[in-house]
This record gives sequence, structure tokens and C-alpha cells, in this order.
Amino acid sequence: MVKSSDILAQIRKAKEGNEQAYTFLLNTYWNDVMRFQLSKIQNETEAEDITVKTFARVFDKIHLYDEQYTFKTWILTISKNIYIDEFRKSKSENITTQSFSSTDYDFFDSNPSPEDQIIIDQNLSQLLSFIKQLKPHYQEVINLRYFQEKSYKEISEILNEPMSNVKIKILRAKKLLAEIIQKKK
Repeated sequence: MVKSSDILAQIRKAKEGNEQAYTFLLNTYWNDVMRFQLSKIQNETEAEDITVKTFARVFDKIHLYDEQYTFKTWILTISKNIYIDEFRKSKSENITTQSFSSTDYDFFDSNPSPEDQIIIDQNLSQLLSFIKQLKPHYQEVINLRYFQEKSYKEISEILNEPMSNVKIKILRAKKLLAEIIQKKK
């Protein structure tokens, strides 16, 4: 069991941007968050996605953490809120898609028009140029996860790194990529 003084020390380091502290916090609390999400969702893939989103938000907002509260409680509260947001979003998507019968849109072709395909290709090209601005190890995890659709376990095996490091790299890569895209807007 990890001492609360060690946790606080790591939180303080994480607030300063120390990546080892992020890894420590991720390793310490990953199973708690994952277990919490599995109790709500019972779908491992969705639970893992929400767990990743939870840690992304935790690391983005860590400077807001108040040490008078238990860190685990703070993380689980964030995770619960993300779960609720995802649940509401999926519920509204289901309502929207159910409100139209399939016969209402028999004429609709789901294939993109030539114009749409040009836009898609341009957006992909632009995204790839943004990804190329990342450090090579971040490019690699983005490629493996989102273009080759590898699982965390597969990426861990390919890179010969612990899964926690892979998760952190993906979180960090996504954050850096979002910052690059924001700067270009």
C-alpha cells in the first residue's frame, strides 16, 4: 500500500509536469478507475476508453486538485462525471437515430460524394502533417493506436514497454496533438 505522503509528493511533482509522477499516479489508480467503470458499463473496451479519458482530464486539471480531499475520491468523481456525460451522449444519439425509421431515408447514400471525399482527404492530410510535428515516439503510438487500431496490450508488446507507459504516451501524444491543432486555428 502506498503512503498518502508519497501520493501527495507525486501529485506535487505532477503539477510541475513531471512525467514519472504521471506514470506513478496512473499505475496507482488505473485499476481503481477501471474497476469503477466496469461496475457501471460491463464492457471492457468502453470502460477502458472512459478510464483513459479520466486520466487525460485528471492530468489536464491536476493543478486544480485540492489536497484537503482524497485524491482517489477526486479521480473517481471525475470518472463518474465522464461516465455520465458519455451515457447522456449515447442516449441522445440513440434517441436521434431511433426517431427516424429506416424507410425515411431509403434514398440516402452513406458513401461520401466526390466533394466530401476531397474534404476528407484534405483533413486527413492536414492531420498527418500535424502528427509529423510530434516527437517520433509519440507519432509511433498515435499510428499504432488510431491508424492501425492496435490494442494497448498489442502496442505494449510491439514497443516492448509496460502498458502503463503506453497509456501515458498515448495520453500525452493526444494532448500535444490537440495543442498543435489549436495553435494552427
